[in-house]
Amino acid sequence: MLILIAYVLTFIVGLPANIFTFVTLLGKARRRVNPADILLLNLTIADLLLLLFLPFKMAEAAADMTWPLPIVLCPVANFCFYSSIYLSSLFLAALSVERYLGVVFPLQFKNRRRLGRTMAASAILWLLACSHCSIVFVAQYHGDGSRQSTIYNPNGFMVNGSKTSNGDISIPNGSRISSPSGPKPYNSKVFTNNVTTIPGISTIADVSWTSNIHSTAVPNHLAASSSHGDTNSNSTYKCYDDFSKEQLSFVLPLRLELFLVLFLLPFAVTIFCYINFVRALLARPNIPLEKKQRAVGLAVATMVNFGVCFAPYNISHVVGFVLHESPAWRSYILFLTSLNAALDPFIFYFSSTAIQRAVAGVVVAVRDKLRAMVVCCYGGVTHEHTLPRMWLADTML
Repeated sequence: MLILIAYVLTFIVGLPANIFTFVTLLGKARRRVNPADILLLNLTIADLLLLLFLPFKMAEAAADMTWPLPIVLCPVANFCFYSSIYLSSLFLAALSVERYLGVVFPLQFKNRRRLGRTMAASAILWLLACSHCSIVFVAQYHGDGSRQSTIYNPNGFMVNGSKTSNGDISIPNGSRISSPSGPKPYNSKVFTNNVTTIPGISTIADVSWTSNIHSTAVPNHLAASSSHGDTNSNSTYKCYDDFSKEQLSFVLPLRLELFLVLFLLPFAVTIFCYINFVRALLARPNIPLEKKQRAVGLAVATMVNFGVCFAPYNISHVVGFVLHESPAWRSYILFLTSLNAALDPFIFYFSSTAIQRAVAGVVVAVRDKLRAMVVCCYGGVTHEHTLPRMWLADTML
């Protein structure tokens, strides 16, 4: 329930804030654009992509972290969700580099050629993040060479097994059943045995299967678990989490690469750039105090974003690689990454004077509206002096 609440609050706060930011930056870009605006626009688009697919995560959290939607949507939703997360980390790092170079080397980087370089760098970052996050499509169907077979019978029972070297099918408790030589079903009494504690399905005891048994090969993590043999049921399917050992041997090293390339490296670059960026500003007496405060606020907001939103989930990649298994808690801290979409507007505010002016304009408009409503409620402008002075002053702040 806590995860669902976090997703809902992120959606409610992040969507209007990012739409407001996107419209503001787009309006400024039509008049005059600079490299920071290009990076902020890309960062806003990444946040909007996350928020667009956040309802899928809401549905998953409401279903107790199982996937209640059609299985085909699982890799698509996760690809867009994870891509937006790593795009945010990359563009936050790129923004820190732009700020650092602009302050430490102001003369060398004041030319219009930077716009073309920034747009090329943005395209490379999109390609880098999306190519790495395509792992969700590859992992979904990896390991087909050692697929697991699912055995059905007309009574509706289903059990997962794997083919042995002689063509038999190995049942989880050690019993075996001869595999049919062709695709046609066959009629014969197969076995009577106690089948217990089969992963993914309810316990079946003293089952005797006697007719029309056939095997169908499906990927292990897509084998549905249902006491009625419905292969389209996904009532207990966990999206991008139910992996066989062979699939984990493929997924875990790639997750470690995600940690190193798309999190640790951008984080290190961001720390270096913002420390030197703030030091350079504070060392210049001619820089206004307000600008120095905004620089410190920008650095702090970015560090909080990395530390709170990105670090816990990416650390789970390292833990999984060391333990050779996917940590059970990783799916429960994924919601922290979505908070990035609600924290980024603070970075936008400290990064762009256009956004600061737009926010100030909204505050003034709201203040004037409230003032008009208060005056109207007390019988018009002529009676404005009858209002308590302190209360009236508070409404005008």
